[in-house]
Amino acid sequence: MTITGGIDSTKIEAMLAQLKATAARAQGMENPLQPSAATPKAGFADMLKSSLDSVNQAQQQAQQMGQSFATGNDKVSLSDTMIAMQKANLSFQEAVQVRNKVVAAYTAIMNMQV
Repeated sequence: MTITGGIDSTKIEAMLAQLKATAARAQGMENPLQPSAATPKAGFADMLKSSLDSVNQAQQQAQQMGQSFATGNDKVSLSDTMIAMQKANLSFQEAVQVRNKVVAAYTAIMNMQV
């Protein structure tokens, strides 16, 4: 365990690995180093539901961590709680932006003359 500037570097490395895995899943790959040839294609509705479930899970986890920290649980640190809250906030903002883009695309399509 290496502490750099007050931050545990193993947690940073774990966060980077998690971000890379999430990016690989978003691109439809199970393992970023070995693309799977037998991976079935997911539909838009499945991907949307999965994304919304992920946002919901992140928000619930952040809320639980916040409550645990507020009640004085020694196992939950302030930094972990704040990181979870920021992750939940960013994932919600991302979902809102995707929704806005989908609504804008739908509006543009509906305004097209046939």
